Amino acid sequence: MTRIHRAAMVSVLIAWVFPGMATAQPDDSSLLDDRTFSLLQEALSGDRAKEFVNAIVNHHRVQGSRGYSNAARYVLQQFHNLGFAQNKAWIESFPADGKIIYQTWQSPPGWSIESGELRMIQPQKEILANFADVPMSVMSYSNPGKVQAELVDVGEGNSNLDYEGRDVHGKLVLATGYGGDVHRLAVLKYGAAAVVCFPEDEQASGHPDTTRYTGLWPRTEELDHVTFGFNITPAQGNRLRDLLRSGTRVVLEGEVTGTGLEFGSLDVVVAVIPGSSNPEQELIFVAHLDHPQQSANNNASGAAAILDIVRSLKSLISEGRIPPPQRTLRFLWVPEFYGTIAYIDAHPELKGPELGGQVLAALNLDMVGGNPGLLHTRLNITWTPSSISSALPDVVSHFAEFLDQRSSRSFGNGTSSFNYRVTPFRGGSDHVVFNDGMIRIPAMRLGHWPDYTHHTSDDTPEIVDPVELERSELIAAASLWYLANLSEKQSLELTTLVAVNAQERLASDMHRAARSLLSAPVDNLEEAYNSGKQIIRFALEREQQALNSILYFAPFQPLDGWSRPGTKV
Repeated sequence: MTRIHRAAMVSVLIAWVFPGMATAQPDDSSLLDDRTFSLLQEALSGDRAKEFVNAIVNHHRVQGSRGYSNAARYVLQQFHNLGFAQNKAWIESFPADGKIIYQTWQSPPGWSIESGELRMIQPQKEILANFADVPMSVMSYSNPGKVQAELVDVGEGNSNLDYEGRDVHGKLVLATGYGGDVHRLAVLKYGAAAVVCFPEDEQASGHPDTTRYTGLWPRTEELDHVTFGFNITPAQGNRLRDLLRSGTRVVLEGEVTGTGLEFGSLDVVVAVIPGSSNPEQELIFVAHLDHPQQSANNNASGAAAILDIVRSLKSLISEGRIPPPQRTLRFLWVPEFYGTIAYIDAHPELKGPELGGQVLAALNLDMVGGNPGLLHTRLNITWTPSSISSALPDVVSHFAEFLDQRSSRSFGNGTSSFNYRVTPFRGGSDHVVFNDGMIRIPAMRLGHWPDYTHHTSDDTPEIVDPVELERSELIAAASLWYLANLSEKQSLELTTLVAVNAQERLASDMHRAARSLLSAPVDNLEEAYNSGKQIIRFALEREQQALNSILYFAPFQPLDGWSRPGTKV
């Protein structure tokens, strides 16, 4: 009876979810017409985007710093070169002093230094780090200063236990923890003069001569007490630690010059291509422009990619080869998280349609140029959260698949095959801000991962592949251009695509619920059944929300029995 009972319960779940499963399948053609897709392919250039990368990496682009502001002005100058009017491309600046709060985010301080050098004085003279050679060797938000002192090993240095029995007052500390955490304890609590950090993990052991980026990121109450810190390579750190463990007295001298912490700004570069028939509705491209000098894939690549996208679209429109988009396209270059929060805080109208806003979708390009041959990486297409379901993921996934199957196009001189994966929602970049429940703009991220050069001195233009840049550009541009011009016929085609894909996703959820039910103990069958129903109920709501989102784009009146999302039937 137990087996029959289980089978019956599973059958009820299946019948509940799939009372009459459709069998139609979308064809292999592109959602976008062949002519427009070909024009985008022709106009977009991974080689040109790589040139933008090469220019952006010359700036030391820490959030709030003068170097970042210089990079923002470089991006804006490209629009002036293209003939953008001042009301179509501009910079919005938001104060950054380490005290001002945007939403719940404390702004970083402004920052500027001129030089920094760490030298060994004893047991031998040697330069360990130099800002001019490796800018990320000086921890971001370091203040100027000079100290010559004995070096003390404090292990990780991010726990009070690491300082028990160690006198670090007035000395330099050597640690393997994150620079800001170590400085907070070593300097601000225990009176050390400054910190020297290096990583100790699997990535560090495989790349012992790489400097990893860390920063001090002071809290408001710490601003008046910040000193400085240096990042050194794992090889250097292990050598210094071995000297200390052998009983050798090690003396270092560190010096940083310049202004240090100051009143700065979070600069957001904005460019718009206005919509022709529905300008109040918008779709957003976003990429963070910040990170230390070099930092090519992360994220000069994303900044360069959307720069090439807007350049290409502007040229095609100006030449009359494609019409202006029906909906407005907005392009944002931001200081990661902090600038995005400040910008949205200043523009409360930027909300998703479920909250009465007019921003229908956003794409975040972050690390889109990783060379697969060098990094053994893939392009990850990150889904929206299930709670903010939209047709956007189906559109973006469609163009990735279409590009993967299209064999007639040769991308530059590249020979690498396209390697991508559609992945569930995860954080780590600016799409998180747009997906926030107070904003609810469906947003996805395109980005290469894994990448062993992430936040290290190895992230140089040499690892950025024009082929991957162009692929990412084409997926992003085709997706939002298609949605910006969605016609009545296309909206019906998109509904079919989303519905068919929804069946596959529901089948996967059904399998998960049924598997849980079939493996449940006899005493928990009813609980497992109810849990399965909850899984399926949420899945059905998710897919219904994705289908409903098309109504925000559709330029036709709903049929009898249908209503636009947010209205009563």
